[in-house]
Amino acid sequence: MKKIYLSIATALVISTAATAQCSGRYTSDTYSVTATSNVAYGVNTTYTGSTQTLTLDFYEPTGDALAARPLIIWAHGGSFVGGTKTDADVDSLCRRFAKKGYTCASINYRLGVSSFDSLGFIPAVIRGVQDMKAAVRFFYKDRKSGTNTYKIDTNNIFIGGSSAGAFIALHYQYLDKVCEISPSYISNSDLIALGGLDGASGNAGYSQKVNGVINLCGALGVYSWLEAGDMPLCSMHGTADGTVNYSRGEVLPPAHILYADGSRMIYKRAECIGVQNNFYTWYNAPHVPYAGNNATQIKYMDTTVNFVHDYLLQRLNITCNPLQVANQAYGATTLYTYTSSCGTSAANCTAGIEKNRTNTLAVSVFPNPSNSHVNIAFENNTNTTYSIELSDMTGRIVKAATTKDAAYTLDRNALNNGVYFLKVINIQGESSIQKIIFY
Repeated sequence: MKKIYLSIATALVISTAATAQCSGRYTSDTYSVTATSNVAYGVNTTYTGSTQTLTLDFYEPTGDALAARPLIIWAHGGSFVGGTKTDADVDSLCRRFAKKGYTCASINYRLGVSSFDSLGFIPAVIRGVQDMKAAVRFFYKDRKSGTNTYKIDTNNIFIGGSSAGAFIALHYQYLDKVCEISPSYISNSDLIALGGLDGASGNAGYSQKVNGVINLCGALGVYSWLEAGDMPLCSMHGTADGTVNYSRGEVLPPAHILYADGSRMIYKRAECIGVQNNFYTWYNAPHVPYAGNNATQIKYMDTTVNFVHDYLLQRLNITCNPLQVANQAYGATTLYTYTSSCGTSAANCTAGIEKNRTNTLAVSVFPNPSNSHVNIAFENNTNTTYSIELSDMTGRIVKAATTKDAAYTLDRNALNNGVYFLKVINIQGESSIQKIIFY
């Protein structure tokens, strides 16, 4: 039975008379931090069939004697094809909250996709969820088995993530019944082949219950997976996010992978069904604006830590003045109809999850991967004009050109190593999108 939470119009509007300015554990930077690297928490099979040991980095207040401490498990970003538990933004989040008296774990999870469409990325999300669940069970096992190496208060385990990591945290908590999943999202047989929603990444038989969800620039495949009585959540998102839409839109738009419901849509759903959703909008901010070391990015990180801090205190039943009061959501959004085999439904819209998108323009790209350039050959060339765009993983166009020739050479020049998306469109509107790797 899920506990019902009352909706509040503004997530962090708290009566000043009933609050106090707090100091000490969980409310201020009180501790130094000790980090333990590469703790093995599970093992599972990757999308290629190889076996991967799953590891995490554990952060705690140095010399802390408290026997039961809140834990935040973080998952990094990287579009399910890159990133690591040591990424600077996640490392910073772990250290900042450990300074306040929390423990934190930054997890590695299985990366890689079989194809750059929904058929490849949806299983990647589910694998990430399975791995995060194994991490939660790992800490329950440590506590319940009597080892208590990490001294975790299992009543106060929180999950969160940045970008792809936020996808994992959201789907962990709100995609909790198989009957919610439409076959257009993933078939039941494919889900069973993956190991189901819980998976088999380790520590079977232990609880995977958590006390809160932190969504930083993430999305749900379908907003209505959030239901009345579900766990209150904390969300932060930028209105100019070109990778994960603030409301509803394509994820990684250059690749046309799938549609998903961003934080604005989730907030609308939460308001409609009475689930508390602490929601903060970064106006005109891009994807993951807190990642980096310049003054603006550090300011975004400060805002992030303060807003999440206030949410965590609410979940811990600690009453203090908020450090970062929620602001107004940007724009309006409309909920569409989604009816699951569980028998639940919501308001109407024809937009849905894209199962696949087929290239309609015959284009050859070689060599790929490459360390210098790629040759683009337009098959069935009919003296047409081609528009060429190369985008990075954030959706930013890094090269653009037009040509009427039957072939074009795209030089790498100063581009960094990594994955890019090549989009070619002719004047008839036919298009091709392909992944390119520079090394």
